[in-house]
Amino acid sequence: MPAKYDEATKAKAVRLVADHRDQYDIEWAAITAVSARLGMTAETLRKWIRQAAVDTGETGGVSTDAAKVIREQNRKIAELEQTIEILKAATSFFARESDPRHR
Repeated sequence: MPAKYDEATKAKAVRLVADHRDQYDIEWAAITAVSARLGMTAETLRKWIRQAAVDTGETGGVSTDAAKVIREQNRKIAELEQTIEILKAATSFFARESDPRHR
């Protein structure tokens, strides 16, 4: 199986656990059964279930959409910080070059 699963596979796996949860004594048993059938690790499926609960508002936490926005903002911040460092270096260089005492 691939390391990354598409959204349809994730949704199907989460739905299967929700549908069959009442057939098992504990949720973990349902998770391990479904994950074995679909060829993924039980821990991966457990994380998807927890994230789906956050996304639907059942539990607290950072939703998938919010996490995506945060990652994008962090990427932009890093890019801007890099730009600032380049501009500082350029300013310092040109300040030294235009200093008459330096010649």
